[in-house]
Amino acid sequence: MNFPTDLKYTKDHEWIRVDGDAAYVGITDYAQSELGEIVYVDITSQGENIAKEESFGTIEAVKTVSDLFMPVGGEVLEVNAELEDAPQLVNEDAYGKGWLIKISMNDAAELDELLSAEEYQKLINN
Repeated sequence: MNFPTDLKYTKDHEWIRVDGDAAYVGITDYAQSELGEIVYVDITSQGENIAKEESFGTIEAVKTVSDLFMPVGGEVLEVNAELEDAPQLVNEDAYGKGWLIKISMNDAAELDELLSAEEYQKLINN
């Protein structure tokens, strides 16, 4: 299981990577392995300003559908268009090509409320 230390994590298994003024959000390697084969990603929130912990879409696996939650509040700038034709990228490269959305954060201080890689690893190992 992979836990990149340059990311912040939520208890709901999303990750966030800050890149300048924007940030990328996805689901963790652990989450994709628990979901199984990802068959569809439904995100229609581009251009919307969504509060921390609110749903920004859903992800569908063969056996289940799960809501996706914002790790911090912000505007959804971009949805990963590659996932429309290749949702399996979430399974294959959860922290790279499998990113879900790019956001503009409302308040970067909210990052301090998220889990470090070490804290997230402890959470899922309990």
